[in-house]
Amino acid sequence: MPTWLLPALKAVLPHVGTVLSSAAPVFTKKSADAAPNQTSMLQQQVTELQAVAARNDTHIKDLTMQMRTTLEALEQGAALSERRYQRLLTMCLATTVVAVVAMGLALLLMFR
Repeated sequence: MPTWLLPALKAVLPHVGTVLSSAAPVFTKKSADAAPNQTSMLQQQVTELQAVAARNDTHIKDLTMQMRTTLEALEQGAALSERRYQRLLTMCLATTVVAVVAMGLALLLMFR
């Protein structure tokens, strides 16, 4: 499992319910006798739509901030992993050089 997946899931999963509940239809439905009150019903629907848009805007800003912190954490983790990889590569190369020198000395001493 990629190391970045777990922090990303931890950041996003708490908000899935909020997103789904916001996406559910909550608008006023038309009734059978809607003709006389159509203007007030339209005004009510516009008001509800504006309220939902404002809530969505707030949720999007919150999610954006959380994604930003998650991405910063992922970038820090990637930088740390890159430094560890470079250190490990350097150690492997040094070990290889020491092994080759030791093998050469052993062969030199054997055939001397």
